Formats: sequence, C-alpha cells, structure tokens
Amino acid sequence: MKNIVKLLILLPILSYSQNKEEADKKVNEGVSLHDQGKYNEALLMYEDALKLDKNNFLALSEKALTLNATKQYSEAVEASKLAIKTHPKNDLKNVYVSYANALDHLDQVKNSLKIYDEGLAKYPDYYQLHYNKGITLVNAQQIDKALISFQNATKSNPNHSSSFNALGILNKVSNRIPSILSFSRFLALENKSSRAKGNYEMIISLMSQGVSQKEDNSISLVINPNSINENGKKTDNDFSSADLILSMAAALDYDSKNKDKTECQKFIEKFGTLCEALDELKKENKGYYWEFLVPYFIEMKKEKLIEPFAYIVFLPSQDSDVIKFHKNEAIKIQQFYDWSNNYKWK
Repeated sequence: MKNIVKLLILLPILSYSQNKEEADKKVNEGVSLHDQGKYNEALLMYEDALKLDKNNFLALSEKALTLNATKQYSEAVEASKLAIKTHPKNDLKNVYVSYANALDHLDQVKNSLKIYDEGLAKYPDYYQLHYNKGITLVNAQQIDKALISFQNATKSNPNHSSSFNALGILNKVSNRIPSILSFSRFLALENKSSRAKGNYEMIISLMSQGVSQKEDNSISLVINPNSINENGKKTDNDFSSADLILSMAAALDYDSKNKDKTECQKFIEKFGTLCEALDELKKENKGYYWEFLVPYFIEMKKEKLIEPFAYIVFLPSQDSDVIKFHKNEAIKIQQFYDWSNNYKWK
C-alpha cells in the first residue's frame, strides 16, 4: 500500500518533469527558427512549449523577444509582464529589455523608461539595459541623459561596440575629442562591419576638422566654437586645450616634410600628439572620458602600440599600404589585440 501511495505522489512529478523537458526542447527549436529569421514558425514553437508547460519561463522570454522582432509590441508587453509576474526569482534582465523596448515602440516613452529603471534597480550592471535606455532617451531628444546611459553601458561592458558608436555619434558636433576616442575604441573592437567604414571616415574628418590649405599654400585653421571654454572654469569632459593641440598637429599634414607620407602615417603622427597632450592634461581634468576612456589611449601610446592601432583603424579604407601592413606585420596587429583584450579598465 505504501508503494502505491509513493507511486501516486511521484507520477505528477514525473509528468511535470517530462513536460518541462519537452517544452524546453520546443523553445530551443523556436530560438533556432528565430535566428534564421523564421519568426512566425518560432512563435508557434513557443506556443507549443507553453501548452506543455504553462508559463514556461524560457518560452515567455523568447516569445517576448520574437514578438518585438515581428512588431507585435502589445503582445510582447503582455508576454514580458507574465514572465516577470510568474517567475520573479528568475534572471529577468533580458525580459526587462524586451518589455521596455516594446513600450518604446508603442510610443509609451515614460512607461518605457520606468521599466528600464525597474530593470536597472535589479540589474545595475547589465549593459543592454543601459544601452537600450540610451536609445529610448535619444528618440525622446534627451541627449544628455542618453550620453550617461551609453557611458554606463561601456563601464558595464567595455567591449560593447554599439555603445561606443553611439557616444561617437552624439559627441561629433559638440565635443570632437570624445567623439574621436569613442569611434577609435569602436574600431578597435569592430573594424570589418558595415558600420566600420563610416566610423573610420568620421574619425579622419574629425582629426582634420577646421584645417585646410588655401590656393596660396597658406594654412587656414578654424576653431570649432563648441570646443572653446569661454568662461575658463573647469567643467567635466573639457577638451578645449586638447582640441587646439590636435588642430595644430593636423596643420602639419601640409608641411613639405610630410608630403610623401601616407594618410595612415599622418594619422599616427597626429594621434600620437593627441595622446601626449591627453597625458599632460589628464591631472587637471575630470569626467567620464578623462577618467575612463583617456587612460586606455595613454597606455596604448606608452606600450608603443599606436602604429598597429592606426592600421586597424584604417582597415576599412582598404588602402594598399594598409593591406600590406596587415599581411606583413600580423605579429604587431596581434600584439595590439593581446594588449587591448587584457587592458584593465578603471
């Protein structure tokens, strides 16, 4: 009799275990279909999983993600809410991203930011919450707050190229040195993508901004008014002095002694000068870029790695000298990546 009672107790447990196992298999199939862009087929798999195991966490979280991909934002909100309600102790950080993203697409910006903040209260170091919150803030024209979100994303994950990309774009008009540094870090992480060529071209443009040669061979140097610190008071992320030094270094591109140098070689000279200036100025300045990003480039120069870094930056150009360097100096390129991958972010 006791054995029968034990069996009756075990049967529901075994049945639940089998259902959950089968449900998880369905979810895995759905994820594979999602990755292939077969979103509707993926959603059917998640529904099958939920029939086998009601409120299966993986099915709900992946369903929310796929519903966002198919622009079914209201449904994505409901799936996310159900996942959070029924699985409060699970790892919900990606569910919060899906939830807030869906609200943003529904033009519920205030609610979207509220959900991002709820998620960040639980997962303050999750870079995707910071990054996606930044995107929502950009769309809401709250640029200063967006910059902080992207900065927080890079501090949580210094290898997140999209956050550096966003910082480069948002700074390019008002503060070109942070823009150059952000795009440079981006290209150290990602120099073969569709975004890489545009960011490479942006760096080259910013490095020589305001400097040109007239018909009489004289050099014209125009300082961007946005880079001038008019009141003389130190503020966070003030690069006015470094900006002036870079412009002067760029003017040397037109010196006769540099006429036979390649564009990459000229970049090496300018970037080296910029890093020297940043090293000299860092003690009297503060802010995210000075404290988090600048030290990376200062150490790069001290390690004598600006040359391979420059050729990494220039790879999207596909210039013959750049291709040749990558072929003949592969060891130097690898030395840069070994250093960069092991750099201790402060």
